[in-house]
Amino acid sequence: MHNLPTVVARMWGREPVSRRGPRRGLTLQRITDAAIAIADAEGLAGVRMSSVAAGLGVSTMALYGYVASKDDLLTAMVDAAAPEPPELGDLSWRGYLSAWTRANRDFLASRPWLLQVAPLTPPVGPRTLRWLDRSLTVLTGTGLAAAEAVNITATLSTYAVSAATLVTAMSGTVDEAGGEGLAGYTAMLTQLVDADGYPGLAAALESGAFGVAPEWVEDADFTFGLTLLLDGIEALVARRKEG
Repeated sequence: MHNLPTVVARMWGREPVSRRGPRRGLTLQRITDAAIAIADAEGLAGVRMSSVAAGLGVSTMALYGYVASKDDLLTAMVDAAAPEPPELGDLSWRGYLSAWTRANRDFLASRPWLLQVAPLTPPVGPRTLRWLDRSLTVLTGTGLAAAEAVNITATLSTYAVSAATLVTAMSGTVDEAGGEGLAGYTAMLTQLVDADGYPGLAAALESGAFGVAPEWVEDADFTFGLTLLLDGIEALVARRKEG
């Protein structure tokens, strides 16, 4: 049997019993909670083994019995920071994947530091694997192959990351007049773009497609893209049933 990495074994409560025993009162959960608190307050750059240890009032070396490296710590943080996935309930596969993708986008946007590490960290913890499992489970019975369901999940996850990244980037955009978010970005583009060099973009700006048009109201931009993806999945499901 392949030996599990120590941090993964600890995340699942499957680590072998140590003869020496762990430091009393120190757990992987306490370590990850302390690290997440630093990341929420200072960003990922503030998370160091030494800063986490200081926050817990222990020596840096004491952490290495639980996480062998900062990469291990980040792996544990990604799982601990993720909420539980939406309940399957009685939703159709399409309704559930819509809720799943939106919830994925929302929790990533709520903790922007996750965007630096989560897309690079394959799900290995119990919570992140539940997100994967629920997406695959709801696609069972659609006639899609398991590999297709995995690819669909990866595509929707990528869309959630992209949307959360855009939300985060727009929230930090500021124009000279002090406008923030999409309005600031639009104002900046208006100063940079001309119809000769960028005819398509200039026309979109002129029509108000970047934040003024009704299509942007109530998160409809995100919904529009998600609908395109779900329509494609639905077409694939129909083809598999016909075949």
